[in-house]
Amino acid sequence: MQTIVVEGQKYDNFSMMEINKEETGDNPIQKSSTFTRRKLLLGGAATAAVVLVKSSFGKMVQTAVPENIYIPADPTKIPGPPSGTLGTRSPFENPLKKSSATSSRTPLQDLYGTITPADLHYERNHAGVPAIDPNKYELLIHGMVEKPLVFTLADLKRFPAFSRICFLECSGNFRTGKEEMTPQEICGLTSQSEWTGVLLSTLFKEVGIKPKASWFLAEGSDAAVMTRSIPLKKGLEEGMIVYAQNGEAIRPEQGYPARLFLPGWEGNTSVKWIRRIELSDQPFMTREETSKYTETIKDGKVRQFSFDMDARSIITYPAYPVQVQKGWIEIRGIAWSGRGKIVKVEISTDAGKSWLPARLQGPILDKAHTYFRHLWEWRGGETELLSRAIDETGYTQPTMGQLINARGNDMGGYHLNPITAWRIKRDGTVLFKPENKS
Repeated sequence: MQTIVVEGQKYDNFSMMEINKEETGDNPIQKSSTFTRRKLLLGGAATAAVVLVKSSFGKMVQTAVPENIYIPADPTKIPGPPSGTLGTRSPFENPLKKSSATSSRTPLQDLYGTITPADLHYERNHAGVPAIDPNKYELLIHGMVEKPLVFTLADLKRFPAFSRICFLECSGNFRTGKEEMTPQEICGLTSQSEWTGVLLSTLFKEVGIKPKASWFLAEGSDAAVMTRSIPLKKGLEEGMIVYAQNGEAIRPEQGYPARLFLPGWEGNTSVKWIRRIELSDQPFMTREETSKYTETIKDGKVRQFSFDMDARSIITYPAYPVQVQKGWIEIRGIAWSGRGKIVKVEISTDAGKSWLPARLQGPILDKAHTYFRHLWEWRGGETELLSRAIDETGYTQPTMGQLINARGNDMGGYHLNPITAWRIKRDGTVLFKPENKS
């Protein structure tokens, strides 16, 4: 994008794509009748589109538009740019994370399938993203071990590599309050990748765990020095030290050069930029697991160490701000559970009065986003679309009312996984049906 001056008037964020639109009278540059297109200049490594613009002095002057925003009228007539060193998205595709001061949300409604592109993976940090030199990175494992050791990144990569596809989700992944909310805004703090690294059990064998050890502390290298106590059993069964994501080095926002990864557990336990693991015979009661990441429940009690992410689903199409038309619609979405595989997703097209099984797309993986579909004919009446997930433990995704009955009105914002409803109006407008937590 760039600024172009036509007859003394500035037009910011102008794209050559505008030139190729038919004249509708809405384009101020086309309305000027002084703007013409010239052939692409091909030469060397650089290409550019040259256009003629009338200056404020009444003379025609040439200006160049960068090749990456030039869209030829007929791509079969003009050679495109040569192969590059880094792939890019089409200028017609612009999926973006929705960000705040401490987090950014994955655009679930814009994704296809279940793998999240690394640059669209949700983010949650407590003191910004640290810059860590991989050549200076070290991971210390000590405490109740036979042989404390320090591992460099090169050391970690020398161990047998292990990869798995699974989701990661923030325990605070739920927002409500208004009808104009996208799936991204409601529960975009979940993403899925192929994670590669070394099994934590492999590293624990190297240091030798003492018999009475039952917990370990995971500590990050960020300015908040994020720390969580983790049961040793989870680390031995599924824990990983991850250094790669979707076939490339893990992104800085996801913990570069290495992070802890605990499949199926709340995201904050998978400590990013991990620098220290200390084994013990009891939890460490850090700030993050006492004053933070706890949930109030009935009778003034507080629930602590609620690690597992419960089964959940969301319809990603149709969803706000889509407007549908009468006829057959393929309802699509994702379902996931931190306790295992999704075995069933049910769809209601009549505001929960009846439920039908959705079609699950394989492969159905353990602790992974599972894609579902359901073909439905909309005949123009106002209704609500809902989905609910059931995992292999038999757990069924609850309504908000069921959550309130189980935990009380003052249950905070963690581990909320209610059934989500989309309201379809008679004109085809799709709106979120806000949940009332009070």
